[in-house]
Amino acid sequence: MTESRNDHFARMSTHAWRIRRFALRMGEVQGQGYVGQALGWADVLAVAYCHAMNIRADQPEWEGRDRFLLSHGHYAIALYAALLEAGVLPEDELQTYGSDDSRLPMSGMATYTPGMEISGGSLGQGLAIAVGQALGLRMKGNDAFVYNSMSDGELDEGAVWEAAMSASHHKLGNLINLVDINRQQADGPSHDILQFEPLVDKWAAFGWHVQRVDGNDLQAVIQAFDIARAVQGEKPRVILFDTLMGKGVPFLEQRDKNHFIRVEPQEWQQALAVLDEIHAPRSPQ
Repeated sequence: MTESRNDHFARMSTHAWRIRRFALRMGEVQGQGYVGQALGWADVLAVAYCHAMNIRADQPEWEGRDRFLLSHGHYAIALYAALLEAGVLPEDELQTYGSDDSRLPMSGMATYTPGMEISGGSLGQGLAIAVGQALGLRMKGNDAFVYNSMSDGELDEGAVWEAAMSASHHKLGNLINLVDINRQQADGPSHDILQFEPLVDKWAAFGWHVQRVDGNDLQAVIQAFDIARAVQGEKPRVILFDTLMGKGVPFLEQRDKNHFIRVEPQEWQQALAVLDEIHAPRSPQ
């Protein structure tokens, strides 16, 4: 039976809620972490892994898979949550997050985690790697997409713009760049560190197909992914997502600084309770 549009949206909403729950539960294991980013990026990850991407959960190195590169390696907690939701990782590993010998280190490392394509964290490198992968797949006749996930702070890095120019030059229509515009960096508000607007105009000037949407509007995110995959021609594609760090847990959303979250032990359960109250699926009346 074909899934209706409403049913599909409800399923995506459930995936996003569960990704947020997984991230909070991992944060509780260590008592801290980049949970604000995970909550803000959850809708994008839900659509990527449960709607758009062609992957096989039981074969994370399947050659025909779409690649998802986590350039911002400190978002690993977010990606682990998505890999848990997609069935690539078993849920019982959640409790090992950040522990010795865990496959879920606090920063993403490809040698440790199934489904982690690169060891990110040296910011600004992921897009260049994605360009190389996209070129390689095209040379092999593989029609898979390469997705690069990055944060707005990485836009400060010159290597990003060199890679953007290269992708356009090489006509990499199999490359989709996802930018989290959450307006926060470790040193403060992103626009105070180095102003990067107007982003739509800049990416378009570099020869990319550009979309900018609310990254916490699930329907808009679904549509943006669908458009990016369906674009005709050889332009690389970029989706600029405006997101709110801590999305789904109001007392975390409202913090002045939530780039790296430390909360009191009892607050983790409070966060889960609030998240469930707002976002948990409701049984039909």
